[in-house]
Amino acid sequence: MDLAGTTRVRDALALADALLADAGVPSPRVDAELLCAHAAGADRSAVTTASLLGRTLADLGPDVADAFARLVAARAERRPLQHLTGRAPFRHLDLEVGPGVFVPRPETEDVAQVAIDEAASVVAERGDALVVDLCTGSAAIALAVATEVPGAEVRAVELDADAHAWAARNVARVEAATGARVGLVRGDARTALRHLDGTVDVVVSNPPYVPSDAVPRDPEVARHDPAVALYGLGVDGLEVPRGVTAAAVRLLRPGGLYVMEHAEVQAEAARAMAAAAGLVDVRTVPDLTGRPRTVVARRPLAVVGGSES
Repeated sequence: MDLAGTTRVRDALALADALLADAGVPSPRVDAELLCAHAAGADRSAVTTASLLGRTLADLGPDVADAFARLVAARAERRPLQHLTGRAPFRHLDLEVGPGVFVPRPETEDVAQVAIDEAASVVAERGDALVVDLCTGSAAIALAVATEVPGAEVRAVELDADAHAWAARNVARVEAATGARVGLVRGDARTALRHLDGTVDVVVSNPPYVPSDAVPRDPEVARHDPAVALYGLGVDGLEVPRGVTAAAVRLLRPGGLYVMEHAEVQAEAARAMAAAAGLVDVRTVPDLTGRPRTVVARRPLAVVGGSES
């Protein structure tokens, strides 16, 4: 890719757009602009402005052309955009990500919304709320709840060492910037936080749930997302989610809410899984595109004298 220092930004973006489109990248123009911005140490609006004004890559910086060329070549090989920039947006957050951690997806923002709404409702009623995020990965959901629901106490659990390290970076950075607090624990989601059994208001999780024989179609996912964050084990991919669901039943207070992401083809099985674990009011919540991606259920209220109370 020829991006000499005198190349105009608009021409470089057009060339990168074409190259990325040929490589099958879903959003080539957007990715080209974001990569150019990353190479320049600027934001995307600065790149679009430079393009409109007929400026060159050299105007953005002396080494921008070479850096941009390297980034575009790597993206054309279907390395994730977020790995190249080191950042992933999630709701209002800007998270650090890279090899070894699952890149948070837009659909998971809808999962977080259900947990946020419930936590906010509990805080409004009682003044505080305890929320647990199991299989936290980059800590995206945990940090979204902590920053969007004042009064919520959030705990996040991650077993994998690499993912836990990314989560720790994000927690430290967001805590310093916002004052929000997340208690991050490295441990098995199935057994962690036993001291909180029966006291948690909301348990939320985006666990591994891809069946072992279902290879993701996107090269960015299949080649670069860690297998431990993708594959839920078992023929249906729900072996890990079953363990997470059992942990949720253990952790939740009576009436507490469970929220779990799953694949759209797993909606019926996820509802059955939640019901089999003893949860009630089981339902599926669609994402913004209408796809069934989240199972929501409650721990039953305490039984007193043969009836729920």
